[in-house]
Amino acid sequence: MARQERSQTEAHSVSRRDFVAQTSALTAAALSAGSSIAAESLDSPGETSTNRTTGQQHPFLTEADEFRDVSRGNPKPYTLQGDELTSARLTNGTWRLEITADSHVDDEVKLSAAIASPLTSADDTALTYDRLQELRKTYGVKFIKAMQCLNIPAPLGQGLWEGVPLRDVLGLCGHMENVRRIVYWGFHNNDPEQMFRSSLSFTQAMETAPGELPPFLAYRLNGQPIPLVRGGPVRMIVPWAHGFKSIKWLQHIQLTNDYRANDTYALKNNDPESHLKTAAYIDSVPKQVAIGKPLVVSGLVMSGLSGVERVEAWLHRLQLGAAPVSDDPATWKSAQWIPC
Repeated sequence: MARQERSQTEAHSVSRRDFVAQTSALTAAALSAGSSIAAESLDSPGETSTNRTTGQQHPFLTEADEFRDVSRGNPKPYTLQGDELTSARLTNGTWRLEITADSHVDDEVKLSAAIASPLTSADDTALTYDRLQELRKTYGVKFIKAMQCLNIPAPLGQGLWEGVPLRDVLGLCGHMENVRRIVYWGFHNNDPEQMFRSSLSFTQAMETAPGELPPFLAYRLNGQPIPLVRGGPVRMIVPWAHGFKSIKWLQHIQLTNDYRANDTYALKNNDPESHLKTAAYIDSVPKQVAIGKPLVVSGLVMSGLSGVERVEAWLHRLQLGAAPVSDDPATWKSAQWIPC
């Protein structure tokens, strides 16, 4: 058995920004319940990955085609080919990003958002892939992020993502007024019913605390162009958030003065501002092991706001026929935990 140790006072040893920047997902010798965190068993097929090159069950970087796929759309945009792909602007040469201001006003939103220089396809000012690469030379960032879906009990994969901070892309639009949220969405088969969108507050997009990681427009994964199946040629990456914030096939950004989050996930009884949560997952283990044979227990830990200091194990010697270990917190607290 194993547990995670975490506390607010341990932030000096491994802060959230340090942990996310270095290892959003850890391969561990053993993981299980700890403090108030319960470890979930990864028993169903497809919830663990094995690198076909190294044989590692949880490779530190997941190959682009080995991420678990939860793409939306009918048809899924990455299945388009030929003229359909070009028409959808999902190639490096045809990709365009429009940035506009929302003109919406109502009884609560008195003033509409405004930007000095919108970027649109109509007037041929939309951001191109080549122009994004020019921005990379000055503003480029890269860091490791694990993709974690809000409603799936395991990371989908972890990669080294590269791109340009959202704030620097928005800087192309010049002066802004009455902007409270940044709403963005990707290609959705030109069908409003299939639109999948997300949003960030103006502050989340424009100001990053020292040492923290900014939301950015990504164009590379593990040193290669992002393939269509992973949301290429350009997608949003939000370091601290669940996957629904990291929209694939990014093509539209709208600045609005409407304070109400209209994320697709917000409209489906979810918290659109939730940070990644600290959680532990144990891989499947055999119910019986021969005496004298080694047993490897592995799993993953996701680092949330509080960070993770270490993984600990407890070898409980249970006599044949004895009752299972009690779920009483006192039992776990008094156990002889050993750092892995």
